[in-house]
Amino acid sequence: MGKYQLIAATGCPTGIAHTYMAQEALEQVARKKGITIKVETHGQIGIENELTAEEIKLADAVIIAADKDVHSERFAGKRVIDVSVSTGIKDAQRLIDEALAGKGTVLADNEAVDTLEPEVMSGANFGRSIYKNLMNGVSHMLPFVVAGGVLIAISFAVWGIYSFDPDHAQYNATAAMLKTVGDAAMGMMVPVLAAYIAEGIAKRPGLVVGFVGGIVAMNGGTGFLGGILAGFLAGYFILFLQKLLTILPKQLDGLKAIFLYPVIGVAFIGIVMSLLAGPMKAINEGMMSFLAGFEHSNPLVLGVIVGCMCAFDMGGPVNKATYVTGTALLAQGNTTFMAGVSAACIAPPLITGFATLLFGKYFDTNDRNAGLVNFILGSTHITEGAIPFAAKDPIRVLPTMMLGSSIAAVLTYLFGVQVPAPHGGFLVLPVVTGKIQWVTAILIGSIVGGVILGLIQKKRVTDKDKKMDNKAANRTVIEKGRAGAGDLS
Repeated sequence: MGKYQLIAATGCPTGIAHTYMAQEALEQVARKKGITIKVETHGQIGIENELTAEEIKLADAVIIAADKDVHSERFAGKRVIDVSVSTGIKDAQRLIDEALAGKGTVLADNEAVDTLEPEVMSGANFGRSIYKNLMNGVSHMLPFVVAGGVLIAISFAVWGIYSFDPDHAQYNATAAMLKTVGDAAMGMMVPVLAAYIAEGIAKRPGLVVGFVGGIVAMNGGTGFLGGILAGFLAGYFILFLQKLLTILPKQLDGLKAIFLYPVIGVAFIGIVMSLLAGPMKAINEGMMSFLAGFEHSNPLVLGVIVGCMCAFDMGGPVNKATYVTGTALLAQGNTTFMAGVSAACIAPPLITGFATLLFGKYFDTNDRNAGLVNFILGSTHITEGAIPFAAKDPIRVLPTMMLGSSIAAVLTYLFGVQVPAPHGGFLVLPVVTGKIQWVTAILIGSIVGGVILGLIQKKRVTDKDKKMDNKAANRTVIEKGRAGAGDLS
């Protein structure tokens, strides 16, 4: 078993692109510096390249670049640098330099409250902790929504919108069965969301309490907002309970885990969520009505808001806030809002693709290759491929991305497109209502953004060439002056 100077763990909520981009960035920097590193990834297919206890023990430092729970309690006693996954992509060199320089925080080994993350205990970076735990719930919820949404959409697309109703002329037994299975998967959304928010906060003891809280929230009609509330209440209540029960003898630890935590926790969260069901249901229905009103009365404003938020940080907290809202509304039958979100997320990588295609001579070889790859990434709803372009010139590139995404989202809402799946890009076209309109909206936004991005790059290169020409001309004048002075002497 080898010793690694540095070890790392990466993970993003969707577990599709950011996770592996951060891994690659850290590994590339480590190779250039001639140091050894092992990076564990937490993607949608699970944990890969898993760190062993011995590797953790022997490592000099740990880098966590993740927006989800990566079981950081394993690193108690180690020096840890904990950042977002996007920082791991953009600032891998700085992170490794800081790790080698001895920077970071030594995680405390708290045996009494072994499930509590140090950042939560200290109160530091509380907002980031909230975000990470929310995204932990979202990442586990997402496959349920994808599977359920697509199955329901297939039953509608193939057999008709009323094919599940035995009293309707369109009724088909296979369609009804597919819809039943899809509804079952979609029905797991709120409980799974709540369960894994609580699990992110309080680890395994929080899981069952969050799950039950999510079921009570779902049955009470509180929607995804109730699920989020149930998850956080469950997680933090279990942490409180763990502290409270430290007075019990160590011999009762097994009893606490199997009996006290679940019984007291489920009773508490069940009662609280039952009492909150009425107000939360009203809030949830009010929010859905508000968004639905925008969809029909002012799609321009809604499209601009959605487009700007999705392209602002391309997979970061602002983007994820819009995406989570779209996913939650999708689970409650609103397929229009997600159509705009999907269009706005697909556009940024396509913008870079069209820019490099139409203005290729102004981009270097690496950018041209990346632009071509981004046609594939964008078509499958992977926004992160646009990040390297934005990182080079965020002041000008990000507004361009936001404009292109806004155009795509606005047109999608104007066309009345419906997308029943929260991910997949053009792969889900067979189940999209308004296929041609949706693709047209995305292409218009992407081409407009691509032309602007290409013109920005052209101006940058032209200005750079002019500066070089001016410097060369100045050097020629100086050299001629020196030569003339030499002749006079």
